[in-house]
Amino acid sequence: MGLDSAELVQWYLDNMNYGSITLLMAIESSFIPFPSEVVVPPAAYKAAASGELNVWLVIFFATLGALIGAFINYYLAVWLGRPIVYKFANSRIGHMCLLDEQKVVKAEEFFVRYGVAATLVGRLVPAVRQLISIPAGLARMNIAKFALFTAIGAGLWNCVLAALGYFLEAVVPEEQLIATVTKYSHEIGYGIMAVVALALAYLIYKGVKK
Repeated sequence: MGLDSAELVQWYLDNMNYGSITLLMAIESSFIPFPSEVVVPPAAYKAAASGELNVWLVIFFATLGALIGAFINYYLAVWLGRPIVYKFANSRIGHMCLLDEQKVVKAEEFFVRYGVAATLVGRLVPAVRQLISIPAGLARMNIAKFALFTAIGAGLWNCVLAALGYFLEAVVPEEQLIATVTKYSHEIGYGIMAVVALALAYLIYKGVKK
């Protein structure tokens, strides 16, 4: 992370509350690069260590922030359309936000592959999580379904991160928390995605067979 991101992380650690959790998770869920591993686990760690925060409220406000960020991407895609979205992804500003055409294409292909449920499964996949709302907006997915699947997927992922932060409080020093969570979060995310994908495949199989 660059200097600005490092300063933002330090500001968050010094001003950790439900409002800052919501704000940073909204940023994380939009196209601006900021890892959720920096937001939720330290808050859950603090909840376990001092009780100043409630871990269930941490999950709630983190999911609310993720939903806000997802709506930003969704409506930007609706209003701008595919040509401008791709033009932005290939622009200097887009590259500063760690966007490029390949990432948007990957998110679209993921959305096409998994259909409506991609908004749920995609929230669990690194590198797709923040962008899955864009193809949903381009496809003008039903807003109620979009909100529901996004909230479920984001909530599940935030539960994983919160559990890591909460239970690592007893075994990992605070200064090593983010590195430890980052090390394991991607593997956990792919594991959850595999389970969800298998469950969806089974349901589709049952539906086709019936």
